[in-house]
Formats: sequence, C-alpha cells, structure tokens
Amino acid sequence: MFNKYNVIVVGAGHAGCEAAAAAANLGSKVLLITMDMNKIAQMSCNPAMGGIAKGQIVREIDALGGYSGIVSDKSTIQFRMLNLSKGPAMWSPRTQNDRMVFSAEWRERLEKTPNVDFWQDMVRELIVEDGRVLGVITGMGQRIESDAVVLTNGTFLNGIIHIGTKQFGGGRIGEKAASGLTEQLIQLGFESGRMKTGTPPRIDGRTLNYDAMERQDGDENPSKFSYSSETAPVKQEKQRPCWITYTNEKVHDILRTGFDESPMYAGRIQGLGPRYCPSIEDKINRFAERDRHQIFVEPEGWNTVEIYVNGFSTSLPDHIQYKAIQLIPGFENAKMFRPGYAIEYDYFPPTQLKLSLETHLIENLFFAGQINGTTGYEEAACQGLIAGINAHQKVAEKDAFILKRSEAYIGVLIDDLVNKGTDEPYRMFTSRAEYRILLRQDNADVRLTEMGHALGLASDERLEAVKQKISKTDNLVKLFKKTSITPSEVNPMLEQLGTSAVPQNYKLDAILSRPQVTLNNMIASLPLVQNMVIGCDSETLLQTEILLKYEGYLEKEKQLADKINRLEDIKIMDDFDYANIQSMSKEAREKLHKQKPKTLGQASRISGISPADVSVLMIHLGR
Repeated sequence: MFNKYNVIVVGAGHAGCEAAAAAANLGSKVLLITMDMNKIAQMSCNPAMGGIAKGQIVREIDALGGYSGIVSDKSTIQFRMLNLSKGPAMWSPRTQNDRMVFSAEWRERLEKTPNVDFWQDMVRELIVEDGRVLGVITGMGQRIESDAVVLTNGTFLNGIIHIGTKQFGGGRIGEKAASGLTEQLIQLGFESGRMKTGTPPRIDGRTLNYDAMERQDGDENPSKFSYSSETAPVKQEKQRPCWITYTNEKVHDILRTGFDESPMYAGRIQGLGPRYCPSIEDKINRFAERDRHQIFVEPEGWNTVEIYVNGFSTSLPDHIQYKAIQLIPGFENAKMFRPGYAIEYDYFPPTQLKLSLETHLIENLFFAGQINGTTGYEEAACQGLIAGINAHQKVAEKDAFILKRSEAYIGVLIDDLVNKGTDEPYRMFTSRAEYRILLRQDNADVRLTEMGHALGLASDERLEAVKQKISKTDNLVKLFKKTSITPSEVNPMLEQLGTSAVPQNYKLDAILSRPQVTLNNMIASLPLVQNMVIGCDSETLLQTEILLKYEGYLEKEKQLADKINRLEDIKIMDDFDYANIQSMSKEAREKLHKQKPKTLGQASRISGISPADVSVLMIHLGR
C-alpha cells in the first residue's frame, strides 16, 4: 500500500507543517501523518503570530524559505509593530490571525506541494534496527518505511486535560492523546519528562459590552511578515480591533474559592508550566499584591463571533471560570463557548539532540517543537523548518544546516535547547540573544536569504530582491557619510528638535546619529536630504537609518561575534575521549560525553561547563 518515503513527519502542527514543506521542497518524498486532516496547523491557543522576539523568528523562517510568514500574512486580521518606543533591536511584528483561514491556507499550500503525501492516523511505534530509524507503525497497523523520521507530536504524547477535578486523556480538547511512542523511546534509552500548558475559555463575542473596554487598533500603516511579493499588508479597512479590560479583586476572590479544586495546587499536575505565560490562578497567587491583571479580548477571525480571552488561562472548575469571568468589566453577560483547561504531556529533554535536531541515540530520527520542551507556534515552526531541512540533508548525504547564535534567533533557540536544556516550557525573548542588535526583524532577509537560496528553498527572485536592497542601502549610507550640510540649512531643524546647533558644516551621518534626530525629521525639513532619497523605498530608508544611527553598537557586536565564533572553528571529533582528562571536573566529563559537542564553542555553552574546563579541553585539542 505504501512505497518507501525519504522522510516521514509525525504530526501536522506548526513544526510538522514546516518540516514537511522544507523536506519536500528540497526534493525529498515526504509523508505527513496526522490524527486529523481538518486540524492541520491548528492555532490551538492564541490566534496570533509573532510578538516580542517571536516576530523575528517568523521573519527568519520566511527569509530561509519557510511558509509561516506567508500564511500569517494571508490570514492577518490585525498587524502591530511592537516596541516602537524602544530601539530597533526590540521592534517586533505581531499579527492577530483568522484561525480558520490560517489552518486552511497551510493545508492548501501543503496539498499543492508535489512531494507531500498525507495519511490520517496515529503513529504508535517507530521501526528501529541497529540504532537507526527505518519508518513507523501506525495505530491501524500499517508499516510505513522511510529513510528518516521527524517527530513533532506537540501536546499529544500521553496528554491529559485538566478542568478542576475532572481529567481525561487528550492532546487538545475533543481530540484523543497519542500513546505508545513515549514508552518505546524510553525503552530505547531516552529520558522523558512532563510539562504543562493551558488555554483560556472561549467567549461568544455577541454577549460582550465593548463600550466598557479600551479599544486597541492595529497600525495605521500596517506592514507584513513575508519578504516575498506573494503577500501584501492587510488593508486598513479590513483590520479588526482588539480590546483591553482588567480583572479586579472580586474576580480574584471568586477564583480563590476554586483553589482547592485546582489540579495545579492539588498536585494532580506534575509538569511545569510556562513561567512567562502563567494561568490566572497562578498570577493572583504569585502576585498577590496586585489588585488587577490585564485581559486582552481578541477576535478569532473575520467571520466568527468567537473571542479568545488572552490573560485568563485557567484549569479551575468550569463553573468557577464562568462565575469569575462575568465579573470582568464588559463580560457581565458573557456566554462561554468552552472552558479553559490545562494539558499535561510528555517531552524529551533536548540535550539528547544534536544541533541539527537529530537525536544522539537513534540515527535519522529528529525531534521538533513541543516534544523538545518549547512553547509557542513560532518556536515550534522554526524547529520544524530546521529538522525538515536536516532530515533531507541527512538522507541526501549532505552536511547538516546549522545556524549560529550570531546569525539568527533560530540559532539562539536551538543552541539554548541542545546545550542548556530546559525543565520548563522554553519561550524566546530578545534578552536570550546576546547579538540582538544584529538579529533585528528588519534585516532577517539580509542575514538569511542567501543561505536559504543556497539550500534550494529561497527563490532566485528572493535573492535578487535582497541584493537590490543591500545595494540601495549601501549607496545611500555612503551618500550620507560624504555629504555635508551648512549650519544655516540644518540649525533651524536642530533647534526645533531641542538639540544643540552646529557651528560649521557637518556630515549628514553625524546629524542623524543624534538621539533627537530621525531620518523622517531630516526628510521633512531638509531639501538636500529630500533630493537624496527620491526613489528610495521604505525598506532602504529604514536600513539606512539603523546602520548610520547605531553604527558603533553594530560594529562592537560584530567584533564580539567574530571573537566568539573563533571557538566554533575548533572542531571536536565524535569519538573524543573525555574520560581520560582527569584535570577536568567529573561533571564536565559526563556532560561532554553525553552531549558530544561538535566544536569548542558549543562545548563552552553547555550548562555546567566552566571556563577552566574549556581551557583544559583547548589544551587537549592541541590549541
């Protein structure tokens, strides 16, 4: 019934979809197995993409040739660029999305990908011989062979849903859990753990009083995620507003009455939840001094009344949820579509992986997404992309594709997971990236498109567009550096902006470097600059301003990255014997033996490896 596949992807969430698309577009014959074809790329929780640091990841996926940015653009009901009051390293795009359109768009793209086949079933077992994966066995008993397997199981591995004292098996509400794989992987020698996540109740938007809430509109001039010409920003008139309201002490008091039935406080949930996205009961317990918490009221699409209550994730009894939510301003007459719940599931500590996301224990077996302990669509999608690429590369006997920390947030995420591990759901933040001035959302195409093109994912058109962007920006930067302006021309603008006048001719780049001055100020006030930027698009202007205004910071960060990256050039053989290095701590020897770092740089970032251990290792490597 089934021919042999190059790559089997298990699970069709955000990680599985990117993995299947990447491997197939690179030329592998791919089978995508999911338990429900109608839930492909389901937005199980918040109907939104991007946000702080996550928006950078979506743009990186797009620059490499993945699909998350394009699908997000085609389902956007609101676009906002976050953190514009801060420096450009912090600017982060975010979209509110139509949940149903998002899923349908992903399915359509995958069905139009020639090398992707589909099968609706559960995978209960891997076919493993001599330390190598050879395929899968499904719940219906089909034996399907492949050269590589990518596991993207999400929250389905032995998933248990909790609502108050009620608990039942499931990967999502109304969907059964997946069993068998965890037990087999443990028998094969893998370590496993439990994590938990949660979701808020869904509300009938027709029953809300929006006049009692603060309105939050999208950007006046919305942008988009994808660098491709295939998508366009959402039209201003098509944007849907979100709303903001707050809990209060009455809400908190009602919620506290359900604490004795809370699965989290009663000890029925063993797994750790996401630190930075806690449940409402966790928030009022941990931050007892606060008398209110912010609630974002977010529509789930253009043509639905369903509302996502962001900030009210809970696993308390449904009657407690309902009683408490009606005490929130604007929710007095709210009707509930379904209650919030917590879900507990199996994951596998990612220190058991290589940087390619292939497992150490089983050759050609890759893990991506929540199975690695992450939370969030964006974190899952980028892992799926990298796992799909590397599954194809391994099958095709090509080198693994690995991004450095200085090249992408994706590189930071995977490096953190593999070298440091995680015992709580990992979420990306700008603070995790030491080179965040280099890794901005506006230059993901400049950083990564050439790599995606070399792999075979990014098109010739994409590469040419990036080359033109770089050329235009370089020319304008040079022009600003060599062009001077007289005091009589520039001082009226400087005085108006509250910064000191200049006594003599100044180069334009020196004027722009002042904190009070923006390129828009200069264009609006200086005819000289107006003539220089004629024909320049917004991308060129933005890049020029950032490169000139933050030149010193960018250069320092590049120098630091180059210095650290020298350690990446010192390779370590897989069979290197750490046991005989007695001058190194026992902990260091054990961790290095377990994780088998490929370079000295990777070894230096493993949790528990000290600078002294790195120095000893460097000597034994002949450096």
